[in-house]
Amino acid sequence: MELFGTAGVRGRVEERVTPELALAVGRAVAAEARELEAGGGTDEPTGPPEIVLARDGRVSGPAIAAATEAGLASGGAKVSRAGRLPTPALAHASRGRYGVMLTASHNPPSDNGIKLFRDGVEFDRELELAVEARVEAEEPPAAWDAWTEPDRVDTLDGYLADVREYATEFEADADDAGDADDGDSLDGLRIAVDCGNGMSAPATPTVLRELGATVVTLNGNVDGHFPGRGSKPTPETLRDLRAFVADANEGVDDPGRDGEGYAFGIGHDGDADRIVVVDANGEVVHEDTVLAILAERYVRTSAADDPVVVTTPNASGRIDERVREAGGRVERVRLGALHEGIAAVRAEADAKDTEVVFAAEPWKHVHTAFGGWIDGVCSAAVMAVLVATEGLESLRDPVTERPYRKVSVDCPDDRKERVMARLTERLPAAFEDATVDTDHGVRLEFPDASWTLVRPSGTEPYVRVYAESDAVDELVESVREVVEAAVAEAES
Repeated sequence: MELFGTAGVRGRVEERVTPELALAVGRAVAAEARELEAGGGTDEPTGPPEIVLARDGRVSGPAIAAATEAGLASGGAKVSRAGRLPTPALAHASRGRYGVMLTASHNPPSDNGIKLFRDGVEFDRELELAVEARVEAEEPPAAWDAWTEPDRVDTLDGYLADVREYATEFEADADDAGDADDGDSLDGLRIAVDCGNGMSAPATPTVLRELGATVVTLNGNVDGHFPGRGSKPTPETLRDLRAFVADANEGVDDPGRDGEGYAFGIGHDGDADRIVVVDANGEVVHEDTVLAILAERYVRTSAADDPVVVTTPNASGRIDERVREAGGRVERVRLGALHEGIAAVRAEADAKDTEVVFAAEPWKHVHTAFGGWIDGVCSAAVMAVLVATEGLESLRDPVTERPYRKVSVDCPDDRKERVMARLTERLPAAFEDATVDTDHGVRLEFPDASWTLVRPSGTEPYVRVYAESDAVDELVESVREVVEAAVAEAES
């Protein structure tokens, strides 16, 4: 059984993430948590493990939540219902206990999903496999007298307060480093936020306003049909936000200040773990440029002798350049496993005072000093502080933005393994001058600093092709031909 992809379990609710599966996963998670709390031995823990359960705003959420709760309770776990939350708020609430988040993030409204947390960090691959094994073995209920009665918890306010406090401290650190002026820099800053009818609606605008900004929202009501736009924030789905910002800034000398225009725009996905930044001209800032800006800033303000940024193979070389310039280094880990990369660096840390100061893959950021989870709300607050104190264009100026493309090649899930096996041989043969890395897909690096990565999507029926090069279109088309041929052969 292959239950978990790169971002938990996801799929259509009539076919994959059904109430039946949710009940089975809930019971398996409860059993695994009980064993973990017992130290992996045969002794029973002193009490049932506590698991916070939350969902996003999808129409299927209440039914999937009810089934998950039944599985958790009948598995002997104490369930704390947290209601509708952004995923980062559920992760925050899972500190010192466990968390189950029901969300399909940016997937269509017909989908739902399950993400698992322990002490503020996503389950690692070992724990996911343990849950998969229990589901496949049809984990039985706990003894009748170990079943539990759920309670309700209100965790959103505490999370928002902590994000606000972290952003305030981040600004103070920038002040101490000489990167900003003292004072409440967000006072009067004007920001447009497109919530996409998702769970950022009760979170990001609230935090930014409490920090002093003036915020206008688009699609600011939670609606599981996502009527305003597709839940995945892309240049196409964010066209209304882009036009709104561009039109408001036309003829404005200092957008976002003095009551005119907007300094920048923010777009989120359905569960608020992703963030997209739109500049004052209404153009989407490349996701790797945003990553590079944040990575460089965290490295520069770190007191560690060996500041490390963890990222993924599909992330741009511009990140490495800015991190090296600031005095840090980059480590890469497979897509969807930032938490594992953070743990690996920490486990290998030595007397050099190594510290993971930031971890990110495109669109998704882990602010390690705040918590071990991906957090688009925290990213919005931190970016707002940086834009207010320095301006977005000044932040972008040092970043070398080479041409970058990402394309998706159709590939059914049941062919991905065969396709990638072929590509492991075909791509190096087609590009003999490249250095090859097959740890996380197939990554080719060329003598002119160009690179390409081919990997299967963990959530959708595609093989992804990423490339960065001065001749990016030619490189992408050459790689795409090899990939499409491998997909066609796998069909026969």
